[in-house]
Amino acid sequence: MIRLFAPIVASSIALGLGAGCAALPRGPAVPPSDTVRAQPLGIPNARFYADGDPAPMVEEVLKAVEREREALRAAGQPTDPMPPASFLALSGGADNGAFGAGALYGWTTTGTRPEFRMVSGISTGALIAPFAFLGSAYDPLLRKLYTTLGRDRIFLRRRLTALLFSDALADASPLADTISHYANQELLDAIAVGYQKGRLLLIGTTDLDAQRPVIWNVGAIAASRHPKALDLFRKILLASASIPGAFQPAMIDVAVDGVEFQEMHVDGGTISQLFLYPGSIDVRLVPTGRRQTAYIIRNGRLDPEHAEVERRTIAIASRAVSTMLQSSGYNDVVRAYFLTKRDGIDYNLAYMGSDFDAPRFGPFDEAYMQAVFDYGYNQATGGRLWHKAPPGLHTTRPERDAAAARPSDPATEKWIVLEAVRPEVSAMDNVTR
Repeated sequence: MIRLFAPIVASSIALGLGAGCAALPRGPAVPPSDTVRAQPLGIPNARFYADGDPAPMVEEVLKAVEREREALRAAGQPTDPMPPASFLALSGGADNGAFGAGALYGWTTTGTRPEFRMVSGISTGALIAPFAFLGSAYDPLLRKLYTTLGRDRIFLRRRLTALLFSDALADASPLADTISHYANQELLDAIAVGYQKGRLLLIGTTDLDAQRPVIWNVGAIAASRHPKALDLFRKILLASASIPGAFQPAMIDVAVDGVEFQEMHVDGGTISQLFLYPGSIDVRLVPTGRRQTAYIIRNGRLDPEHAEVERRTIAIASRAVSTMLQSSGYNDVVRAYFLTKRDGIDYNLAYMGSDFDAPRFGPFDEAYMQAVFDYGYNQATGGRLWHKAPPGLHTTRPERDAAAARPSDPATEKWIVLEAVRPEVSAMDNVTR
């Protein structure tokens, strides 16, 4: 979502350098030494820091597998080996989230869409994730959300003085109202049922105070039955889509040893535009003997989009932010690719190709979103949705060796660059042979 609002972000950075007005009041931030110990609603497994100790998340996955086994036994189904597992990761992308919605809708139409054991989402992907987690029965709702939700249901423009006297250039209260309407108690209760069967719904935000990526364990929050669980769920969804500088941050109350603090959370895409699971997790610690498949939906294009940049400060800053985010999005899908190769998980990637060229007349243009939705739907029903590797990467060692014999081949040049800047490419050689 951040990329769509790159001009606003760039303007905030440029103008904010000279701003010195008083900040809005907030609760005290968590002390650095207590960041990991802070608990929202007193739920110990409500969230994990993606860059922290992987042990708590591994423990959560082990418990999820055991809950799944219990559900299988209750249904009279075998547990040795465990049935195949499918994982879904949904990226950010603002109104391009219509691609993911259309892809899921079309995937259902083909009759091949699985039930996901784990769904993760960031930004617009976080808004899709609960519905994808709950299954195809929610496809019509996803279609409605991403083809009829105009800009006035997402944000309201503020005056430029908001830069000095507020916490964002736009008012995201319409988005908060939209989330509150669809993310209701019935939805949260359904997520709790899935969690009790061993399935995981994970949402990514950025703890701006700590500058750390946070993975929210939504199923555990739902299953806690805490009276404030629904409010926290809505704040998590809002936080994941809150572009810093453009939309207000979500302030989340936590406690450490009975002392109350407040964390500032913003768009998960501030750090990463998608995640499958932290690379620090050793999947050998979760032995199931099952076949595992990962599906990555990148809500956007992965190729550069050419534009003639005006020689003005804001235009240059905006283009630089957009370029940085485009590169980051590509790096995220590549990172997920090498993670799956390391762990023996089948990799499948969907993204908007360079053949998509519908015009966009501003953020959340309904005609544009309908075109994006239709593109994702047609890609799925036409059997063109999934790719076995990010664009520019080879899927096997023989293909790579063959390319190496042709020095002028652009694909070879891509591999040379990757070898130079990504040590993990060499580490993956044995996997891709």
